[in-house]
Amino acid sequence: MTQRPRFHLAFPVRNLAEARAFYGGLLGCPEGRSADDWVDFDFFGHQIVAHLSPGSTPDNAHNRVDGDAVPVRHFGVILAPPEWRQLAGNLRERGVKFLIGPTTRFQGEPGEQATMFFEDPSGNALEIKSFADDSMVFSR
Repeated sequence: MTQRPRFHLAFPVRNLAEARAFYGGLLGCPEGRSADDWVDFDFFGHQIVAHLSPGSTPDNAHNRVDGDAVPVRHFGVILAPPEWRQLAGNLRERGVKFLIGPTTRFQGEPGEQATMFFEDPSGNALEIKSFADDSMVFSR
């Protein structure tokens, strides 16, 4: 049996209860294994692990991408357009403060994509994006 590749990402959080509320409650990511100082989440089919690290500080570096100040350190997922629109609407309804609100980047160019950026309670930046044409993910 061949298993599809999944990524694994571990990242620092200041408080596990906040991480559970954000990733599990707000984003709807089912919780996996956990211990006193970490918790796994099913992040749209991928494994992310929030590790308790109260003294960590977020990286505030940014680069300009299509006119926006994009956090250099960020992670995320590419969703199908209907799921992206649904999540964007849910986040707006829940009052999430966006770093870069739901928008279309590279309009009319190869790689055109819907994107949004926001932070978890520990200051970790997330980007959720979508491509109308999935073949454009790596286009130049």
